Amino acid sequence: MVALRGARRRIIDLGRRALGLDVRPADHTIAALHSNENEVPGLNAREMAQFTRIRFLGATGSVLMAISGLGVAAQPVLGNPVSGVRLFGGFARWQTSSLALNMLGIVLLVMAWLLLGRFSVGGLGGAPAHRITRSQLDRTLLLWVVPLSITPPMFSTDVYSYLAQSEIAARGMDPYVVGPGPGLGLDDILTRNVPTIWLQTPAPYGPLFLWVGRAMAHLTADNVIVGVWLHRLLAVAGVALIVWALPRLSRRCGVAPVGALWLGAANPLVLLHLISGVHNDALMLGLMLAGMEFCLRAIESSRPLDRRAWALLVFGAVVIVLSSSIKFTSIIALGFVGMALARRLGVGLRPLIGSALLLGVIAIGTTLFVSWASGLGFGWTHTLNTASAVRSWMSLPTAIGIITGFGGVLLGLGDHTTALLSITRPIAGAVAAFITLRMLIATWTGRLHPVGALGVSLAAIVLLFPVVQAWYLLWALVPLAAWATQPAFRVPAVVLSAAVSLMQMPRGGDYGVFQIIEAAVAVVVVGVGFIALTRNLLPWRAQHPDAAAPMAPAAVPQSVGGSG
Repeated sequence: MVALRGARRRIIDLGRRALGLDVRPADHTIAALHSNENEVPGLNAREMAQFTRIRFLGATGSVLMAISGLGVAAQPVLGNPVSGVRLFGGFARWQTSSLALNMLGIVLLVMAWLLLGRFSVGGLGGAPAHRITRSQLDRTLLLWVVPLSITPPMFSTDVYSYLAQSEIAARGMDPYVVGPGPGLGLDDILTRNVPTIWLQTPAPYGPLFLWVGRAMAHLTADNVIVGVWLHRLLAVAGVALIVWALPRLSRRCGVAPVGALWLGAANPLVLLHLISGVHNDALMLGLMLAGMEFCLRAIESSRPLDRRAWALLVFGAVVIVLSSSIKFTSIIALGFVGMALARRLGVGLRPLIGSALLLGVIAIGTTLFVSWASGLGFGWTHTLNTASAVRSWMSLPTAIGIITGFGGVLLGLGDHTTALLSITRPIAGAVAAFITLRMLIATWTGRLHPVGALGVSLAAIVLLFPVVQAWYLLWALVPLAAWATQPAFRVPAVVLSAAVSLMQMPRGGDYGVFQIIEAAVAVVVVGVGFIALTRNLLPWRAQHPDAAAPMAPAAVPQSVGGSG
């Protein structure tokens, strides 16, 4: 009996430690990714001149991508206003040249972003000696965004699926049952632009997104160009919400707002995929972060939770639920708000249960209202797994299943890839769920700030998701940018963002190998030559700070609830 009790005690202790209930803060390895950042002065005269060149370098890259988009972007099959126009139509005929111009624009934009990092987060080793101000970064981001806001969609054709699914809803059909092909017909002007793989597929998006899309469809009818621009306005609005919420969340974690915005909002993945690619993930992320800020503003206030605080908390929770009505993944943020609220209310299970009940009622009530008011019902609950039809090389469980299946083919054992994926994907899902549970407990016990714990959980979900697209990486990168400051996070995040940005083709891969090689060689030659010519004009190498007086101070607020 003594041995059994001892074994039971050891199992319980092991379980508590695995969940993070008995882990001392000093031993919590995830917390080591965060540290408060100190105030540093603004740029001096020499750095200001370099910053101005960096700003226009990125703008040049954006303009080159916008111009080349007339030839290599995902332009509509029918209703293309530049088709046959002598001035603009030439870009479509000069495919290799347009591709090279587009790739050069991407390289210049990534270069500018990396160089801007020297004045935002410093080099690979630590904080910058001088930092740009928030207004300087905002104006730079705006300068880079504008050209990509007016170009045709690039790097994805998903926006055409948005248009077709919204039109299906506008015609009174159920977009969660009917795909673009059966619903609109294969010859419809909207269907002609939808990728073949999604022609028979119902919509995988939440009711709020298709509710808004249906209203747009009533306004635009079958005008593809106006429809694309309206959806891009939604994406720009989502990025604007990110720019509003991210610095406020970073202040709560003791992180410089400029550094958070540089990594989370000025990231090339945001510009290429959320703005240029017109993805609804922009609106999902913007609403999620804005809701998180409203909730934490109420929870982390030094004043008692009065009526105003509770109203702010409820409003923030509703905003988070609305974000999940675009893509359901963001509902996880509500769990971290609930843990932070339970910690604020007191110790024990009673505050935890009360917090869960309150936020559960808000989530259910808001979702019921959106589903009912939109008239779209709950069909979206049956199409959440639609994207898993794609086999993505960036998904860890999918990559393992495909590689193992290919190994079986080489060994003469047959192709068992599908069977292997049915094993690797559930295992990966269970691991992601466990990591999320541990992060929730870490938030409840106060070991991690809710923003950091949310980012870590989303990172696990993204990496272990059955399908990972390039823009999915932003689900984790954006919230983590407001909390994680150490090189152990920032260096891999920067490398991954730059590498994935450079590997993307403007229309996915509709080019011959010889075209890609020719364009890449031309870009490498131009890029190397550019670096050589500007080696003394741009901060390619780490520089010792000048003794010159700074142009302006760049204050970093103190932590208001950062993690330990």
